Amino acid sequence: MRPFRPRPLALLGAALLVLPLAAPAQVIISQVYGGGGNSGAPLRSDFVELFNAGSENVSLEGWSVQYASSTGTSWQRTNLSGSIAPGQYYLVKQADGSNTAAPALPAPDATGSIA
Repeated sequence: MRPFRPRPLALLGAALLVLPLAAPAQVIISQVYGGGGNSGAPLRSDFVELFNAGSENVSLEGWSVQYASSTGTSWQRTNLSGSIAPGQYYLVKQADGSNTAAPALPAPDATGSIA
C-alpha cells in the first residue's frame, strides 16, 4: 500500500540515499517528507519512500538513508534491508513529531530515528 501523498515541506538539512558502488539505476527516491508531527501536519512521522522502476528485484543490503544537518554538525543514518520488487515501493519511516493526533504511516519496511 502506498502512503498518503502530502505536499512535502521544506527540509532544513539534506537527506540522501547511499548506494553500493554498482547500484542499479532503477531505484529512485519517490518521496521525502520532513514535516511529520509538526503542528497541522497531515502525518505523524517523517519518511522517505523508494520505488523500483526496473524489471528486476533489487537487494537493499548495504544501502542506507542518511541525513546531514545544514550546518554539517550532525549526521544520522538508517540502514536498509530486504529488497524491492519491480514496480513496488519501500517505505522508510523516520522520527515522529509531537503532534500525536496526526495519522500514522502505513506499516514501514524500515524504521529509523532521523528527525
